[in-house]
Amino acid sequence: MDTKQKGDIAEQAAILEALKRGWNVLKPVGDRLSYDLVYEQSGSFIKIQVKSAWFDTSRKNWVIDTRRTKTNRRRMIRDSYSPDDFDFALVYIDELNIFYIFPVSVFIRYASEIHLVETDKRQRKPQSALYRNAWNLLTERAVHKEICV
Repeated sequence: MDTKQKGDIAEQAAILEALKRGWNVLKPVGDRLSYDLVYEQSGSFIKIQVKSAWFDTSRKNWVIDTRRTKTNRRRMIRDSYSPDDFDFALVYIDELNIFYIFPVSVFIRYASEIHLVETDKRQRKPQSALYRNAWNLLTERAVHKEICV
C-alpha cells in the first residue's frame, strides 16, 4: 500500500470515529487546504489534519511526519505547519486502530517526526501518552468555543 492509500484509510477512520460520536463532518473539496476535515460539534467548527503512522522496525516504534508535503511533476517539497493551519492533528495507527489527538501547538513543536511507543513494558509513559485516544480534547475545544461566542 502506498502512502496516499494509507492516508485515505486514516481519513476514513477519522470520519467514522467522529460519526460514531455524533459529530458532523465536513470534507473540503481537493487537497489544497492545510487541513483534511472539519468536525462540527454544537455549532463549533474544528479543523482537523489527519496523519497515518508507520512502523519503524529498527527503532520498534510508530512514526509520523509532522510536515506537509507538496508535490508537483518534478519535485516534492516539505514544509512546516503553522499554528493557524489546523486545530488538531489526528494521528492514526491503522494496525492497532488507535488515534493520537494532538493540539496544533503540540504537533508543530516537533521538528519533523513524532515517534510513538506502543508497549506496556516501559517504566514510565512517554509524553505522547497524554494524547492517546484523547477525544476529550476535541469536546473541550468545542465547549470552549461555544462559551466564547
